[in-house]
Amino acid sequence: MTTPYSRATSTKAREDVTMMLRRFGCEQIGFMDDFADHSVLLAFTHRGRQVQLRASAKGWAALHLKANPWSRSRKLSQAQWERAALDQGMIAVNSILRDWTKAQVTAIETGLMSFEAVFAVHMLLPDGRPVLERIAALTGIEHQGASP
Repeated sequence: MTTPYSRATSTKAREDVTMMLRRFGCEQIGFMDDFADHSVLLAFTHRGRQVQLRASAKGWAALHLKANPWSRSRKLSQAQWERAALDQGMIAVNSILRDWTKAQVTAIETGLMSFEAVFAVHMLLPDGRPVLERIAALTGIEHQGASP
């Protein structure tokens, strides 16, 4: 089975996100790869509001490995196969962030949703933590996905 974004090959997705967010009016935009955590951080500032989205390659890799499990007939060892999935996940999450960001910006631009409705949980609080992290701490509910 083909995993979505399994054929993603470059960092052009980052260029697309940067261009899109600049057109949207963002003052600052940056990406950071966290190779220890296998995640990509997209940070931007829009009208003074700081936003951070962390996208985990682990989730993509898990989906890919479920659909394409290692077997002895593979040319790679199980550890190499799993590492290759994480490496591809680090590339795939850039394309996923591009498509997700495009959808969110379009929703805002067309009046479907407000900036706050789309990005509120990813906005940074004065202590530097995303709102989503604070909500998780207050409710005791662990959120799935990318943010710390």
